[in-house]
Amino acid sequence: MPVQSRLAGHMRLLAILWFAVSAFRMIPGIAILTMFGSDARFLPPGVPAFVTPIIQIVGYVFIGAAGAGLIAGWGLLDRQPWARTLAIVLGAFSLLDMPFGTALGIYTLWVLLPAQSEEEFRQISNAQ
Repeated sequence: MPVQSRLAGHMRLLAILWFAVSAFRMIPGIAILTMFGSDARFLPPGVPAFVTPIIQIVGYVFIGAAGAGLIAGWGLLDRQPWARTLAIVLGAFSLLDMPFGTALGIYTLWVLLPAQSEEEFRQISNAQ
């Protein structure tokens, strides 16, 4: 039976974790945009007009981060050459998102950051 490399053993789990965390990040984004959409009926009367666009921007940031995580997960599953770089960048930003984002960021950096992982990933992505 062929020996699986360190990276190949963790790649599928890492992609699935990116899908799961991204799905959970999308939930507050959709909720914010639904509740504070064009009419902002959940805000009390007297709130300044600039608050609604700021809240909407936060919702779009949640959805954008979730979309980037979904793309990274798909790229890792499909072994795309750009997926390693995207996952490392998202993993670094994810360190600030306690507690699950921090765990995912640490795991992502642990799996993908070593120089040995770079060479293994290049071989895996070129094999397709």
